[in-house]
Amino acid sequence: MSKFLLTVCAALTLITSSALSLLSRNTEAATLKSSIGAPADADGPFEVDVLVDGRPLEEYYSRGRTYVEARANVEYEVRIRNPYPYRVAVAVSVDGLNSIDARRTSAWNASKWVIEPYQTIQVKGWQMSSERARRFYFTSERESYAARLGQTSNLGIISVVFFRERRSIPIPITPPPHPRPYEENERGERKSQAPSSGAQAQSRAKDGRDSIVAPPDEDYAATGIGRSVENQVRWVNMDLESRPAAEVSIRYEYYPALVRLGILPRPYPQTDPIRRRESATGFEDRRFSPEP
Repeated sequence: MSKFLLTVCAALTLITSSALSLLSRNTEAATLKSSIGAPADADGPFEVDVLVDGRPLEEYYSRGRTYVEARANVEYEVRIRNPYPYRVAVAVSVDGLNSIDARRTSAWNASKWVIEPYQTIQVKGWQMSSERARRFYFTSERESYAARLGQTSNLGIISVVFFRERRSIPIPITPPPHPRPYEENERGERKSQAPSSGAQAQSRAKDGRDSIVAPPDEDYAATGIGRSVENQVRWVNMDLESRPAAEVSIRYEYYPALVRLGILPRPYPQTDPIRRRESATGFEDRRFSPEP
C-alpha cells in the first residue's frame, strides 16, 4: 500500500491517523489543495504545460524533445491534467529534484502528487512543509535551487511520470468520456531501465573520461527557490501499479540557447562567408566608380 499526500480542505473527509505518517516514503504521493477544479474534457492523453501568468508557454518540438523558452526571473508553474476516470499519482521532477522533497531518486521511489479523475493540478513550487511551498522561477544555473544543494547535473528539465492506481474504481461523468487506450510509456520504455545520470557520471569517471563536472553557468536557465506561499497538504494511502503509465519531459532554455540549438531562428539572416566569396565576380556593367 502506497502513501500519498492529500491537501487539507473542507470538502475532504479526514483519513486515518496512519495515513498521516511520513514514514516509509518509498511510494509516497501528494495532491494540491488549490488545484482541484471542475472536470476537464477527457478526450485525450495526460497533458503537462508550463504556465507563466496563467498561460502556457509555447512549445517547440525538435530532436525528439519538447522545448519552451524560459524568461529570466519570472515565476512559473507546472499544470498537469488527468483525463481518465481513475486517480493517478505523478512524480514531478524539476532540475532532477523531486518537487516535494528535493530528493534525487527514481520516479517509483519519489514522493508523488495525486490527481483525482478528470482533474487538473498546478504544481507551483517546492513543497517545504505540510502548509507551505516556495515558488518556481527561472534563473541562472549559479542561482538555482539545485546549485544550492550541489546537484547541478540535471538542470533545465521538467519531468513528470504518471502511475495508475491499482484496482481503481472508474468514476463516471456526464456526458461519459471516451478515453483512448494509453501505452504503458510514451517512449516505449521504462525510465528505470536506463542508468541514472549520476551512475553514468561515476562510470565515466572510472574510465578517466568526463571526470570533471563543469561549474554552473550564468547564461543558461535553471529553476530557483522563490517566495513562500501557502500550500496545505496531507498524506494518504494509495496502491499503485508498479509500471509507469506515461512520462512527459520538457526542456527549457533562454532564447539565445534555443537559437544556438537550432530550435528558434536567428534574429537576422546569417550568410555563410565562404558561399559569399564563391559567388564573387570580377566585372559588371558600370561606366564610372560610385561615391562610397
